[in-house]
Amino acid sequence: MSPASSSSGPVLTPRQVVLILFALAMGGFAIGTSEFVVMGLISDIARSLGVTEPQVGHVISAYALGVVVGAPLLAILGNRLSRRSLLLCLMGFYAVGNLASALAPGYVPLMLARFVAGLPHGAYFGIAALVAARISPPEQRGLAVGRVMLGLSIALLVGNPLATWLGQAFGWRWAFGLVTLLALATVTMTMRVLPRGMNAPRPDALRELRDFNRKPVWLALGIGAIGFAGMFCVFSYLAPTLVHVTGVRESFVPFGLIAFGIGGILGTLGGGWLFDRFGFRAVPRVLLWSIAVLLVWPLAAKSPWTVLPTVLAVGTMGALATVLQAHLMDVAREAQTLAAASNHSAFNFANALGPWLGGMAITAGYGWTSTGIVGAATAVGGLLIYAWARADLRRGEAAADEMA
Repeated sequence: MSPASSSSGPVLTPRQVVLILFALAMGGFAIGTSEFVVMGLISDIARSLGVTEPQVGHVISAYALGVVVGAPLLAILGNRLSRRSLLLCLMGFYAVGNLASALAPGYVPLMLARFVAGLPHGAYFGIAALVAARISPPEQRGLAVGRVMLGLSIALLVGNPLATWLGQAFGWRWAFGLVTLLALATVTMTMRVLPRGMNAPRPDALRELRDFNRKPVWLALGIGAIGFAGMFCVFSYLAPTLVHVTGVRESFVPFGLIAFGIGGILGTLGGGWLFDRFGFRAVPRVLLWSIAVLLVWPLAAKSPWTVLPTVLAVGTMGALATVLQAHLMDVAREAQTLAAASNHSAFNFANALGPWLGGMAITAGYGWTSTGIVGAATAVGGLLIYAWARADLRRGEAAADEMA
């Protein structure tokens, strides 16, 4: 790889580029570990705080709502800062939010701390992706962004099971302590390896908002916000489902998380392949697969022999994130930064919606596996929004053909 260069910044050696990408991916690893750690420790947190497991599901929703609010807000407010400064501020903020989570004295303070921790999540990934593309040769920018996002995938496979084991062995607060250390390590390494002056020209803020506020963008975000909720609906209550329905010990839960992590990596890779082959038409294929998997879940969860393959299949539903992110790049025009951050808002809206709906079904007495049926219903909702978006695109193409 040739040294990366920029018209407005210093020339970087291949070693510098690798170190910067590693630092950015480390931040993704910290975020991925924190985002999903409550799902593996839901029973431990419930016992410790004297609340029910569905109530702890609302803690997951609080974090997700923080991402929904923070991603576009911080992306806009941070527009005056350099990319380097903004990355450092966002990850420092993330360390504070997770430290507050570790020290929370009760249920309500933990809810507030998780909301605060979620605020920098989406903006960090959006800015990190732009920096990764900026420091890499044009022909390797997609690969560079993928390496940053790989931190999130590896967190599902390694970070989340490790944090779950740590929380089960020493107490759930230690899991958030681990994330705090990872975030601080990211700040330190980013400060050392990412030079100043790596900024790219930014579009006019009003132009970016105007391009963002268009129907194709909002419909794409809507597909993720609704259609992706099913995965979180099942995954959020995976630990108690394994214990109460499958009949395994809590020490088995990390294996379920590993299976989900493997599925997440396969989904990320498969989503890219699907989009390259089918474009926007990959969306219904992923959603139909999701519906099938979620409808099988109530039966598969009853046996240790079928539950792990099905959990892996649930993880592959993450392909929708890759497909929609690629589609947003096609329709966002000059609103690339805001769209990249808002994509994480949409999926974390799903992360809030899924546990909330699943928790209501469980509390109403429909059982732990009712999350599969509820999740399948949300995937159907995503299909309906896709049909709307597809029809809108066809109308736009027909109007363009008439003008030509």
